[in-house]
Amino acid sequence: MDFLALKGKKIVVFGLANKKSVACAIARVLVDSGAEVIHVVRSQERARAAGRLFPKSPVFVCDVEDEANIVRVRDEIAAVIDQPVAGLVHSIAFANYSDGMKPFHQTLKKDFLQAVDISCFSLIAIANHFKDLLAKDASVVTISISTTKMAAENYGYMAPIKAALESSLCFLAKSFSAFSGVRFNAVCPSLLKTSASAGIPGYVDSYLYAEKAILRKKALKTSEAANVAAFLLSSRSSGITGQCLVVDAGMGLNYFDRDIVTGVVG
Repeated sequence: MDFLALKGKKIVVFGLANKKSVACAIARVLVDSGAEVIHVVRSQERARAAGRLFPKSPVFVCDVEDEANIVRVRDEIAAVIDQPVAGLVHSIAFANYSDGMKPFHQTLKKDFLQAVDISCFSLIAIANHFKDLLAKDASVVTISISTTKMAAENYGYMAPIKAALESSLCFLAKSFSAFSGVRFNAVCPSLLKTSASAGIPGYVDSYLYAEKAILRKKALKTSEAANVAAFLLSSRSSGITGQCLVVDAGMGLNYFDRDIVTGVVG
């Protein structure tokens, strides 16, 4: 039985960087389910990577920091598709840690606003400019984090930006409801082993801690988050919109795990 019923559906995936990307894992599930994936990546280098990983999928280049690029890539995609887009994946995030990690109150305005632009506003802009390409019952899925209310120092200012991304979902769902049934949801995984996370100072230590806090004592796999994204992109999740689905294998309920407590207090 084809539970997800994604065969033949066109789904645009923004954000693939390499084989470790969340976007790559999502695209793999979609392709395995028979969907026709269209990749949109930031650079020509990433386009070559996407082409190697998904040789049968069209690849387009778009740096979302310039909104004109979103309009251009929309037109390029519109010219090659013969049916509405059934789903759209927004797996885009950026933070400038080139000067090292600073206390949150020392966050530079230019860095914060750039991160908001790329990581949050890009979803709003993509939704707006792609609205006429989307099927009336399309599903839009973004990637957030398992909690935006924990002050993880090594995540810097990105948690507040992810909170803005999550808040945007209900406003997008509401505004789109005036003319369609397009749904907007987020997959919110705990710490993953991706190339993007490798650039976050101190991330490895946090990843190892998360593994201790997770009930099964085994880190979350990127594929597990990707499976949830595929579900949200399918009609099987038709009753879900404006929601943030936490995928953390129980980490958020296990911070007082006996082994963790014992390791601290002896």
